Amino acid sequence: MNKSFYINMSIQRMGRNMIACLVAIFLFASCQSYKKVPYLQDTEVVERTVQQEKLYDAKIMPKDLLTIVVSCTNPELAVPFNLTVASSVTGNAQGASQSNLQAYLVDNEGKINFPVLGELKVSGLTKKQAEQLIVENLKPYIKETPIVTVRMVNYKISVIGEVASPGTFTISNEKVNMFEALAMAGDMTVWGIRDNVKLIREGIDGRQEIVTLDLNKADIILSPYYWLQQNDIVYVTPNKAKARNSDIGNSTGLWFSATSILVSLASLLVTILR
Repeated sequence: MNKSFYINMSIQRMGRNMIACLVAIFLFASCQSYKKVPYLQDTEVVERTVQQEKLYDAKIMPKDLLTIVVSCTNPELAVPFNLTVASSVTGNAQGASQSNLQAYLVDNEGKINFPVLGELKVSGLTKKQAEQLIVENLKPYIKETPIVTVRMVNYKISVIGEVASPGTFTISNEKVNMFEALAMAGDMTVWGIRDNVKLIREGIDGRQEIVTLDLNKADIILSPYYWLQQNDIVYVTPNKAKARNSDIGNSTGLWFSATSILVSLASLLVTILR
């Protein structure tokens, strides 16, 4: 046997070893990548945790818009306490007008200016607490217990980053959690990092905070940031692959050139050893 035969055998063994190593690396990387994809892993951790039975209720914040309706068995008694604005009805030959509810804007101090009652501090209160506050203040004016209904009309959240349909969404029932928000935005793309989701939130005192959330872990549902507040912003961070794909400048051309050179050298080496 000549020397070239042993060289060819060595090269073939090296090639098989390299292929085996590449396959092993690929399988390991695939397993590692899969672990970062599913939401809510390790659910047994949550099952062992004693959860609070209290349902989430949003709290009123500065700059919220509220509609407040006061009603009772005698409608005339409630009229002074309902903030309405007259608007003409289009298409009415007599030019009649109808009353529409006017929203209350919560100021920076968390107060609203309520008819007859004056300023009321409502920030930090839930809707039910705000309703009870107004009922208590109405007792000197209305003998019977009135019905007060408070609603938030500008409850919205924003989802941006690596999601299918980023945008701002209005929440009609004033209650939304992290996964519902992602569902509204069409869920994360394949490039979104599930263990590095940023939540941007402004507190009652006006301070901004940025919180990092890991949606791979099931205990996210126990987090105080699981339920979103009005004006929260959810940012899904892109992974490194997306960052590399977004670079379509000179670096991309250099990669293509380097790859072409390596392919040419490999072809030349195979031809020589035949």
